[in-house]
Amino acid sequence: MGATQLLKPDAAGIEAGAAILRSGGLVAFPTETVYGLGARADDDRAVARIFEAKGRPTFNPLICHVSAAEDAFSIGRLDDRAGLLAAAFWPGPLTLVAPHRAGVSDLARASLGTVGLRVPGHPVARALIEAAGVPVAAPSANPSGRISPTAAAHVLEGLEGRIDAVFDAGPCPVGVESTIVACTGGPPRLLREGGVPREALERVAGPLGAGGGGAVEAPGMTLSHYAPRGAVRLDADAPRAGERMLGFGAVGGEANLSPSGDLGEAAANLFAMMRALDDGRPLAVAPIPDRGLGRAIRDRLTRAAAPQG
Repeated sequence: MGATQLLKPDAAGIEAGAAILRSGGLVAFPTETVYGLGARADDDRAVARIFEAKGRPTFNPLICHVSAAEDAFSIGRLDDRAGLLAAAFWPGPLTLVAPHRAGVSDLARASLGTVGLRVPGHPVARALIEAAGVPVAAPSANPSGRISPTAAAHVLEGLEGRIDAVFDAGPCPVGVESTIVACTGGPPRLLREGGVPREALERVAGPLGAGGGGAVEAPGMTLSHYAPRGAVRLDADAPRAGERMLGFGAVGGEANLSPSGDLGEAAANLFAMMRALDDGRPLAVAPIPDRGLGRAIRDRLTRAAAPQG
Protein backbone atom coordinates (compact mmCIF):
# COMPACT_ATOMS: atom_id res chain seq x y z
CA MET A 1 0.00 0.00 0.00
CA GLY A 2 1.20 3.53 -0.76
CA ALA A 3 0.92 6.68 1.30
CA THR A 4 -2.23 7.19 3.33
CA GLN A 5 -4.50 9.78 1.71
CA LEU A 6 -5.54 12.78 3.84
CA LEU A 7 -9.19 13.67 3.25
CA LYS A 8 -10.98 16.92 4.01
CA PRO A 9 -14.33 16.68 5.85
CA ASP A 10 -16.23 18.25 2.94
CA ALA A 11 -18.61 16.79 0.35
CA ALA A 12 -15.79 15.68 -1.96
CA GLY A 13 -13.88 14.10 0.92
CA ILE A 14 -16.97 12.30 2.19
CA GLU A 15 -17.65 10.79 -1.23
CA ALA A 16 -14.01 9.78 -1.68
CA GLY A 17 -14.00 8.08 1.73
CA ALA A 18 -17.33 6.38 1.04
CA ALA A 19 -16.01 5.00 -2.26
CA ILE A 20 -12.97 3.54 -0.49
CA LEU A 21 -15.23 1.85 2.08
CA ARG A 22 -17.56 0.45 -0.58
CA SER A 23 -14.56 -1.04 -2.42
CA GLY A 24 -13.32 -2.83 0.72
CA GLY A 25 -10.68 -0.31 1.81
CA LEU A 26 -9.82 1.22 5.19
CA VAL A 27 -10.70 4.78 6.19
CA ALA A 28 -9.97 6.43 9.55
CA PHE A 29 -12.64 8.94 10.53
CA PRO A 30 -13.51 11.10 13.53
CA THR A 31 -16.19 10.28 16.02
CA GLU A 32 -17.03 12.33 19.10
CA THR A 33 -15.01 9.81 21.17
CA VAL A 34 -11.84 8.84 19.25
CA TYR A 35 -10.86 8.33 15.61
CA GLY A 36 -12.15 5.01 14.27
CA LEU A 37 -10.63 2.76 11.62
CA GLY A 38 -13.50 1.78 9.36
CA ALA A 39 -14.20 -1.02 6.89
CA ARG A 40 -17.51 -2.27 5.57
CA ALA A 41 -18.89 -4.54 8.26
CA ASP A 42 -20.63 -6.94 5.89
CA ASP A 43 -17.41 -8.10 4.17
CA ASP A 44 -15.04 -10.53 5.92
CA ARG A 45 -12.17 -9.64 3.59
CA ALA A 46 -12.52 -5.90 4.30
CA VAL A 47 -12.81 -6.51 8.06
CA ALA A 48 -9.70 -8.72 7.95
CA ARG A 49 -7.73 -5.70 6.75
CA ILE A 50 -8.59 -3.89 10.02
CA PHE A 51 -7.11 -6.71 12.09
CA GLU A 52 -4.04 -6.81 9.84
CA ALA A 53 -3.43 -3.03 9.94
CA LYS A 54 -3.84 -2.81 13.72
CA GLY A 55 -2.22 -6.11 14.67
CA ARG A 56 -5.44 -6.82 16.55
CA PRO A 57 -6.30 -10.31 17.85
CA THR A 58 -9.32 -11.74 16.06
CA PHE A 59 -11.01 -12.80 19.32
CA ASN A 60 -11.62 -9.09 20.01
CA PRO A 61 -14.94 -8.05 18.36
CA LEU A 62 -15.53 -4.76 16.56
CA ILE A 63 -18.28 -2.18 16.94
CA CYS A 64 -20.61 -1.76 13.97
CA HIS A 65 -21.37 1.90 13.24
CA VAL A 66 -24.55 2.95 11.45
CA SER A 67 -25.91 6.36 10.53
CA ALA A 68 -29.41 5.95 12.02
CA ALA A 69 -31.08 3.96 14.80
CA GLU A 70 -33.42 2.14 12.42
CA ASP A 71 -30.39 0.57 10.74
CA ALA A 72 -29.20 -0.75 14.10
CA PHE A 73 -32.60 -2.35 14.75
CA SER A 74 -32.32 -4.23 11.43
CA ILE A 75 -28.87 -5.61 12.36
CA GLY A 76 -29.44 -6.52 16.03
CA ARG A 77 -32.38 -7.64 18.15
CA LEU A 78 -32.69 -4.69 20.51
CA ASP A 79 -35.11 -5.31 23.38
CA ASP A 80 -37.27 -2.70 25.10
CA ARG A 81 -34.57 -1.40 27.45
CA ALA A 82 -32.08 -1.26 24.60
CA GLY A 83 -34.65 0.80 22.74
CA LEU A 84 -34.94 3.21 25.66
CA LEU A 85 -31.17 3.64 25.78
CA ALA A 86 -30.97 4.12 22.02
CA ALA A 87 -33.68 6.77 22.11
CA ALA A 88 -31.95 8.63 24.94
CA PHE A 89 -28.30 8.46 23.84
CA TRP A 90 -28.14 7.97 20.05
CA PRO A 91 -26.53 9.59 18.20
CA GLY A 92 -23.80 9.60 20.83
CA PRO A 93 -21.04 7.77 22.70
CA LEU A 94 -23.00 4.61 23.56
CA THR A 95 -22.57 1.11 22.11
CA LEU A 96 -25.29 -1.48 22.63
CA VAL A 97 -24.42 -5.19 22.43
CA ALA A 98 -27.43 -7.23 21.28
CA PRO A 99 -28.16 -10.58 19.62
CA HIS A 100 -27.14 -10.44 15.97
CA ARG A 101 -29.93 -10.51 13.40
CA ALA A 102 -28.16 -10.04 10.04
CA GLY A 103 -25.74 -7.85 8.13
CA VAL A 104 -22.43 -8.03 10.02
CA SER A 105 -19.65 -10.47 9.12
CA ASP A 106 -18.64 -13.30 11.43
CA LEU A 107 -15.11 -11.90 11.69
CA ALA A 108 -16.33 -8.49 12.84
CA ARG A 109 -18.34 -10.22 15.58
CA ALA A 110 -15.42 -12.50 16.57
CA SER A 111 -17.77 -15.45 15.88
CA LEU A 112 -20.08 -14.33 18.70
CA GLY A 113 -23.84 -14.47 18.42
CA THR A 114 -24.01 -10.81 19.41
CA VAL A 115 -23.07 -7.54 17.75
CA GLY A 116 -22.00 -4.16 19.12
CA LEU A 117 -24.00 -1.31 17.57
CA ARG A 118 -23.52 2.44 17.69
CA VAL A 119 -24.86 5.57 15.99
CA PRO A 120 -21.98 8.05 16.36
CA GLY A 121 -22.69 11.67 17.17
CA HIS A 122 -19.99 13.22 14.97
CA PRO A 123 -21.48 14.68 11.77
CA VAL A 124 -18.52 13.57 9.61
CA ALA A 125 -18.87 9.98 10.82
CA ARG A 126 -22.59 9.85 10.12
CA ALA A 127 -22.23 11.51 6.72
CA LEU A 128 -19.51 9.04 5.73
CA ILE A 129 -21.51 5.99 6.80
CA GLU A 130 -24.65 7.25 5.10
CA ALA A 131 -22.75 7.96 1.87
CA ALA A 132 -21.11 4.52 1.95
CA GLY A 133 -24.50 2.87 2.25
CA VAL A 134 -23.13 0.00 4.37
CA PRO A 135 -22.60 -0.58 8.09
CA VAL A 136 -19.04 0.27 9.10
CA ALA A 137 -16.99 -1.82 11.54
CA ALA A 138 -14.55 0.48 13.34
CA PRO A 139 -12.24 0.01 16.32
CA SER A 140 -9.94 2.86 17.34
CA ALA A 141 -7.51 3.87 14.59
CA ASN A 142 -4.24 2.92 16.29
CA PRO A 143 -1.96 -0.12 16.63
CA SER A 144 -3.68 -2.65 18.89
CA GLY A 145 -3.31 -2.03 22.61
CA ARG A 146 -1.71 1.40 22.26
CA ILE A 147 -2.95 4.90 23.11
CA SER A 148 -6.15 5.75 21.25
CA PRO A 149 -6.09 8.56 18.66
CA THR A 150 -8.04 11.80 19.10
CA ALA A 151 -6.60 13.65 16.07
CA ALA A 152 -5.65 12.74 12.50
CA ALA A 153 -1.95 13.19 13.32
CA HIS A 154 -2.27 10.48 16.01
CA VAL A 155 -3.69 8.09 13.40
CA LEU A 156 -0.83 8.72 11.00
CA GLU A 157 1.75 8.18 13.76
CA GLY A 158 0.68 4.56 14.05
CA LEU A 159 -0.94 3.62 10.74
CA GLU A 160 0.66 5.72 7.95
CA GLY A 161 1.01 3.53 4.87
CA ARG A 162 -1.11 0.76 6.39
CA ILE A 163 -4.56 2.27 5.66
CA ASP A 164 -6.04 3.95 2.60
CA ALA A 165 -7.18 7.29 4.00
CA VAL A 166 -7.81 9.40 7.09
CA PHE A 167 -10.06 12.42 7.55
CA ASP A 168 -8.43 15.52 8.98
CA ALA A 169 -11.36 16.82 10.99
CA GLY A 170 -9.83 18.21 14.17
CA PRO A 171 -9.79 16.83 17.71
CA CYS A 172 -12.47 14.54 19.16
CA PRO A 173 -14.56 16.40 21.76
CA VAL A 174 -15.31 13.53 24.19
CA GLY A 175 -11.89 11.88 24.05
CA VAL A 176 -12.63 8.46 25.61
CA GLU A 177 -14.34 5.60 23.83
CA SER A 178 -18.04 4.84 23.96
CA THR A 179 -19.73 3.27 26.93
CA ILE A 180 -20.71 -0.33 26.13
CA VAL A 181 -23.89 -1.89 27.51
CA ALA A 182 -24.98 -5.47 26.82
CA CYS A 183 -28.71 -6.00 26.24
CA THR A 184 -28.81 -9.76 25.79
CA GLY A 185 -31.57 -10.78 28.20
CA GLY A 186 -32.26 -9.70 31.76
CA PRO A 187 -31.07 -6.33 33.07
CA PRO A 188 -28.67 -4.40 30.81
CA ARG A 189 -25.02 -4.96 31.83
CA LEU A 190 -22.27 -2.36 31.80
CA LEU A 191 -19.31 -3.88 29.92
CA ARG A 192 -17.15 -0.77 29.55
CA GLU A 193 -17.21 2.67 31.10
CA GLY A 194 -17.10 5.45 28.55
CA GLY A 195 -18.53 8.68 27.23
CA VAL A 196 -21.99 8.17 28.82
CA PRO A 197 -21.69 7.87 32.63
CA ARG A 198 -23.39 5.00 34.49
CA GLU A 199 -25.61 7.44 36.37
CA ALA A 200 -27.15 8.73 33.14
CA LEU A 201 -27.76 5.22 31.85
CA GLU A 202 -29.45 4.10 35.06
CA ARG A 203 -31.80 7.10 35.02
CA VAL A 204 -33.15 5.74 31.72
CA ALA A 205 -32.92 1.94 32.02
CA GLY A 206 -32.79 1.26 35.76
CA PRO A 207 -29.96 -0.49 37.64
CA LEU A 208 -27.31 -2.06 35.43
CA GLY A 209 -26.20 -5.64 35.96
CA ALA A 210 -22.65 -6.95 36.35
CA GLY A 211 -20.22 -6.96 33.44
CA GLY A 212 -18.85 -9.82 31.42
CA GLY A 213 -17.18 -11.85 34.17
CA GLY A 214 -13.91 -12.03 32.28
CA ALA A 215 -15.30 -12.99 28.86
CA VAL A 216 -14.47 -10.67 25.94
CA GLU A 217 -17.92 -9.61 24.76
CA ALA A 218 -16.94 -6.21 23.38
CA PRO A 219 -13.89 -4.06 22.55
CA GLY A 220 -11.70 -2.62 25.31
CA MET A 221 -12.21 -5.51 27.74
CA THR A 222 -8.69 -6.95 27.57
CA LEU A 223 -6.64 -6.30 30.70
CA SER A 224 -3.79 -4.46 28.97
CA HIS A 225 -4.94 -1.71 26.63
CA TYR A 226 -4.35 1.97 25.78
CA ALA A 227 -0.70 1.46 26.77
CA PRO A 228 2.14 4.00 26.42
CA ARG A 229 5.73 2.79 26.00
CA GLY A 230 6.70 3.36 29.64
CA ALA A 231 5.18 1.95 32.83
CA VAL A 232 2.20 3.80 34.34
CA ARG A 233 1.77 4.51 38.07
CA LEU A 234 -1.68 5.63 39.22
CA ASP A 235 -2.92 7.86 42.08
CA ALA A 236 0.44 9.66 42.36
CA ASP A 237 0.75 12.86 44.36
CA ALA A 238 4.14 13.70 42.84
CA PRO A 239 6.59 12.16 40.35
CA ARG A 240 9.42 9.90 41.44
CA ALA A 241 12.90 10.18 39.98
CA GLY A 242 12.81 9.56 36.23
CA GLU A 243 9.02 9.75 35.92
CA ARG A 244 6.97 12.16 33.86
CA MET A 245 3.85 13.53 35.57
CA LEU A 246 0.30 13.82 34.27
CA GLY A 247 -1.67 16.05 36.61
CA PHE A 248 -5.31 16.67 37.44
CA GLY A 249 -6.83 19.48 39.46
CA ALA A 250 -4.55 20.79 42.18
CA VAL A 251 -2.01 18.01 41.58
CA GLY A 252 0.11 19.52 38.86
CA GLY A 253 2.43 17.98 36.31
CA GLU A 254 4.14 18.55 32.98
CA ALA A 255 0.63 18.34 31.54
CA ASN A 256 -2.63 18.71 33.47
CA LEU A 257 -5.79 16.98 32.30
CA SER A 258 -7.90 19.75 33.85
CA PRO A 259 -6.47 22.33 36.25
CA SER A 260 -10.04 23.13 37.36
CA GLY A 261 -10.86 19.47 38.04
CA ASP A 262 -13.44 19.23 35.23
CA LEU A 263 -13.87 15.55 34.31
CA GLY A 264 -15.26 16.31 30.84
CA GLU A 265 -12.18 18.38 30.03
CA ALA A 266 -9.96 15.65 31.49
CA ALA A 267 -11.56 12.96 29.33
CA ALA A 268 -11.16 15.07 26.20
CA ASN A 269 -7.46 15.63 26.99
CA LEU A 270 -6.55 12.14 28.24
CA PHE A 271 -5.17 10.37 25.19
CA ALA A 272 -3.59 13.46 23.60
CA MET A 273 -1.71 14.28 26.81
CA MET A 274 -0.66 10.67 27.33
CA ARG A 275 0.79 10.74 23.83
CA ALA A 276 2.57 14.05 24.47
CA LEU A 277 4.32 12.55 27.52
CA ASP A 278 5.00 9.15 25.95
CA ASP A 279 8.78 9.09 25.41
CA GLY A 280 9.45 5.72 27.03
CA ARG A 281 9.95 7.04 30.55
CA PRO A 282 7.56 5.94 33.33
CA LEU A 283 4.39 8.00 33.68
CA ALA A 284 2.92 9.01 37.04
CA VAL A 285 -0.76 10.04 37.00
CA ALA A 286 -2.56 12.16 39.59
CA PRO A 287 -5.63 10.74 41.36
CA ILE A 288 -8.84 10.86 39.31
CA PRO A 289 -12.23 10.85 41.11
CA ASP A 290 -14.15 7.58 40.83
CA ARG A 291 -17.40 9.16 39.66
CA GLY A 292 -19.09 10.11 36.39
CA LEU A 293 -16.62 10.34 33.51
CA GLY A 294 -13.87 9.82 36.09
CA ARG A 295 -14.72 6.11 36.08
CA ALA A 296 -14.11 5.93 32.31
CA ILE A 297 -10.81 7.78 32.71
CA ARG A 298 -9.73 5.48 35.55
CA ASP A 299 -10.71 2.42 33.48
CA ARG A 300 -8.44 3.53 30.61
CA LEU A 301 -5.58 4.37 32.98
CA THR A 302 -5.89 1.06 34.85
CA ARG A 303 -5.65 -0.86 31.57
CA ALA A 304 -2.74 1.33 30.47
CA ALA A 305 -0.97 0.43 33.73
CA ALA A 306 -1.57 -3.33 33.40
CA PRO A 307 1.41 -5.55 32.46
CA GLN A 308 1.57 -6.23 28.75
CA GLY A 309 1.44 -9.85 27.77
